[in-house]
Amino acid sequence: MRELAMAIKWGSRAKIDLLTIDGAPGGTGMSPWRMMEEWGIPSLYIHSMAYKFSKILADKGERVPDLAFAGGFSSEDGIFKALALGAPFAKAVCMGRALMIPGMVGKNIASWAEKGDLPKTVSEFGTTPEEIFVCWEQVADIVGKDEMKNIPLGAVGIFSYADRLRVGLQQLMAGARCFSLPAITRRELMSLTEECAKVTGIPFLTECYLEEAMEVLNS
Repeated sequence: MRELAMAIKWGSRAKIDLLTIDGAPGGTGMSPWRMMEEWGIPSLYIHSMAYKFSKILADKGERVPDLAFAGGFSSEDGIFKALALGAPFAKAVCMGRALMIPGMVGKNIASWAEKGDLPKTVSEFGTTPEEIFVCWEQVADIVGKDEMKNIPLGAVGIFSYADRLRVGLQQLMAGARCFSLPAITRRELMSLTEECAKVTGIPFLTECYLEEAMEVLNS
């Protein structure tokens, strides 16, 4: 916690634009197993403290740098929750391995197709890139169909995954009536366990919007 406070405080003094806070599991796929599984502070805990520390500075009138949260994110609901948990300070979510995987899958598909050895899990969707990749046409519209021969299928895979995240996040934001990033607040969340409520400061599910509920009952 001391180092986290130093990073936020000194980042504030230095007027940096963005501070990335990476929760465990840390490291890359080439890191020691212990590093990936056990080192560092779990994401929910360190990101919750990052919000608390940032709010302390903001309440004192000090500038807080934009925060980016990282550490095991792979889905649109995780992105939404991270942005809400760190609001209004969290402005971005960083992803590493989650985006590498579709890139590697796309690369493997290109290799299998070249050898005429597509596995059944892939060939059931088609035998050409246009049939296999749901976003192939979207990428072609961006770069032009003639240029597609120079675009690695790994890149198409990453684009497809990113597009899935985009659509999913838009759907969640629309459902929560949050039509821009600043509209996402901590009030979009609730804690399903009392431990989570204690760690995050997000109210337990029976406490969420309780004041509003009492106003209805007492009106």
